[in-house]
Amino acid sequence: MATRANPEKAPALDLAKLEPANFGRRFAALLIDWALCLVIASFYADPRIVAWPPVVVLILFNALFIGLFGQTLGMALARLRAVSAADGGAIGILRGLLRGVLLALVIPAVIMDADRRGLHDRAAGSIVVALPKRF
Repeated sequence: MATRANPEKAPALDLAKLEPANFGRRFAALLIDWALCLVIASFYADPRIVAWPPVVVLILFNALFIGLFGQTLGMALARLRAVSAADGGAIGILRGLLRGVLLALVIPAVIMDADRRGLHDRAAGSIVVALPKRF
């Protein structure tokens, strides 16, 4: 999804044509991502005994995948994308890392404004939008 002119960032979306994603789809995407993080973390630690490895994987997934491509696997399956609220492009790795850390804290993610942006989205300057259906 990267462009030739800017290979590390996903192409910008026109925010005027998209609406913020609803809580249900966002939660479904997070559950898919969490299950994937549990599986990956289980290769080097037992998540039933040591709880922090899946959280670290989730934070790193957010930093890399949302930062560069605007989507994690769960978001892609739920047809969602996290983009910059300013220009509709990718938010970058550092803002993706900030977003992931705040998401892992849970409380910032459930405090939403009228645009359905959690505190983690506001801090990272991102907004999660629902992508149009493919035909």
